[in-house]
This record gives sequence, C-alpha cells and structure tokens, in this order.
Amino acid sequence: MSDKVQISGRVIAAARALASINQTDFAAAAGLSIEAVRLIEEKGSAWVQSERDAKALNRGLEYFGVIVIGESDGMGAGVRLKFTRQDVRQIDRLESEGGITGSDDAP
Repeated sequence: MSDKVQISGRVIAAARALASINQTDFAAAAGLSIEAVRLIEEKGSAWVQSERDAKALNRGLEYFGVIVIGESDGMGAGVRLKFTRQDVRQIDRLESEGGITGSDDAP
C-alpha cells in the first residue's frame, strides 16, 4: 500500500457511525458496491489489501469530511471529522442553493 494510513473495516464502520452515513451513501461516494463495503466492514480489524479499494474508501471518507488517524504511540487507529457539525450544516446549505460548483480544495 502507499504512504496513506492503512484502513480496516472497523475504521470504516467507525467513520460511518461518526458522520452518520449509511452503507448505501458511503458506497456511492466511494464508487464501490454496497456488498463490497459490507464485506470490508465484516473483516473487522483486517487491513484492506486492495490498493484500488483503499483509494475508493479514501475518496468516500474525503467526500464526507472524515479523517483517519493512524496508529501511533501505542494507540490504535481512529477517525475524526474534518469539519465541525456546524460547518457541515453550512456547507450542506450552501451546496443545496444551486449554481455553479467549484473545487473544494481551499488553500
């Protein structure tokens, strides 16, 4: 795998729970089938071995503003939100207004 943080099914399940995302919406954002997401989560703490699946999962996490915190200093992996709940509501409101969309990459 690349230098990115390794991902396990438990981390994906925790990320979905934290961001209140169902498997269907997460799978769509990641570009994976619902069955693939379900199988990855069922494997629990096993690392995702497929580079393609790992990239897809990272896309899904990024879409919903979830950051994976890698294992370090004797602590296990975890997840956190990139934005506060208020930020997410504001972003959702702004994106629902219509108009031309732009890149979400901010300097």
